[in-house]
Amino acid sequence: MSGGFLGRLFGRGQNNEQGDRLVVPAPPTSGDLLASLDRVESMVAAGAVPAPVASRVRRVDQVVRDTIPRLPSLGAGSPQAYSVMATATDYLPEAVGGYLRLPRQFADNRPVDNGKSSLMVLIDQLDLLAATMDKVFDAVCRADADALVAHGRFLSQKFGSASTGGALNVGSAPIPPIPGTPASPQTGEDAGGLGRLQPPAGRDAT
Repeated sequence: MSGGFLGRLFGRGQNNEQGDRLVVPAPPTSGDLLASLDRVESMVAAGAVPAPVASRVRRVDQVVRDTIPRLPSLGAGSPQAYSVMATATDYLPEAVGGYLRLPRQFADNRPVDNGKSSLMVLIDQLDLLAATMDKVFDAVCRADADALVAHGRFLSQKFGSASTGGALNVGSAPIPPIPGTPASPQTGEDAGGLGRLQPPAGRDAT
């Protein structure tokens, strides 16, 4: 595919030159990718595509959206990062747009490729995109998980076995009286419910 945002970005294979200087366009931002996905969602809603198409588009859309925040960990020049960007800005929009440009009766019923209709061809493309994006997402999550495991092993080596959280033993420690409250002469506890004061000699307790 050479259309879409990346096709325009890279001049459909041609170098963009300005005078004697080679101009290298900036890669699409996260906002660019999300905006492209929003346009695909609008295309699907406006075109009232069949349910199998809509569900597959949603699946690809969601995985790409989940992966976009993790693109920096893939590296801007990695093949996986490029696949995510190209899916959002080129592969997915072109697949859906190509189907929607066809008359519905023709697209859904006329065989065009080895007995498959345009609808079946689109479904195959969406399934391939979904499987590819799933692999990319799993790879980036696996990298984060491996980093977490490695960090845990580093901590174990540096500080020894994991802490049990410690234990408190306050059974034999006296409870100090509340400031300003007279202490019991027998128990040393305060009169606020932690211990009872004894009545003065010669008087009955009421």
